[in-house]
Amino acid sequence: MLGYPCLNRTLRDRSDPLRCNRSMQKKTYESRGLPYVSDLTRQNFADLYEILQWNLDHGIRFYRCTSELVPWNSQFELSALPDYGEIETLARRCGDLIDEAGMRLTFHPDYWCKLASDSDDTVERAVTAVEYHADWLDLMGLDRSPYYGINVHIGATYGDKDATAGRFCEAVRRLSPGARRRVTVENDDKENLWSVPELTEQVSERTGVPVVFDYHHHSFTDRGYTYREAFEIAADTWGAVRPAVHYSEPKRLREPTTRPQAHAESVADIPAWLCDHADVMIEAGSKERALLAVRDGLDVRTNEA
Repeated sequence: MLGYPCLNRTLRDRSDPLRCNRSMQKKTYESRGLPYVSDLTRQNFADLYEILQWNLDHGIRFYRCTSELVPWNSQFELSALPDYGEIETLARRCGDLIDEAGMRLTFHPDYWCKLASDSDDTVERAVTAVEYHADWLDLMGLDRSPYYGINVHIGATYGDKDATAGRFCEAVRRLSPGARRRVTVENDDKENLWSVPELTEQVSERTGVPVVFDYHHHSFTDRGYTYREAFEIAADTWGAVRPAVHYSEPKRLREPTTRPQAHAESVADIPAWLCDHADVMIEAGSKERALLAVRDGLDVRTNEA
């Protein structure tokens, strides 16, 4: 399966836009409180269903949902929302569609989710973030499996990789079963950070957390392995679950002055072996449009072959 993350540009650009990332600033949260959070959450789950239905209608069965689905969820339990009953119904409707259609939905908390930080407060916030993402998946009734993953980076070394890996593993062990069974960890895009073999040896073998192979990131942390070799190392950490991978192309291929880590607006191709053995999240600026364009090209080449 091919997927795309978060924003559907086609639906967002309509006169009546659909989006599931309605949120607010801290000042607004403090002044308007849970009733406003509840209203936004209700709208977000309603629009998530419509986005998933659009995806299904267009043959897209892999989607990464925004981490703003329930705004400010670090501050309250889901059941405290005034519209909780309606929200639960809307969430289960999304989950039923996902389950019945054989779709895959994942989350990817942002850089602030640092389970391996050397700050206890930062780790506590990261654990809370993983837990509430797991609560959303539970609310949708989806299996507690990395198939519905909550993907994170270690994202730093804090001057001591062994100690950092140890803190990450300890934080994973602190998670509730529903959160722990869904966590995945991704290789980084800076040479001194975390590669696929390092994550496999220092995290996956100690905790069972699967490694998400990011194709573009591997160019920064290859450690002498080819793309396919690194993918196979990561894929072995998934057990019976089909691996999820990320694929993007560097923006500097078309704009040489941009950062080497930046993603291009589209992708020209995806290696056949990657599509054959994993579900591929396409990380490109044009989102679902990039997916549809590259899929059309792959279909043409398959038919020609």
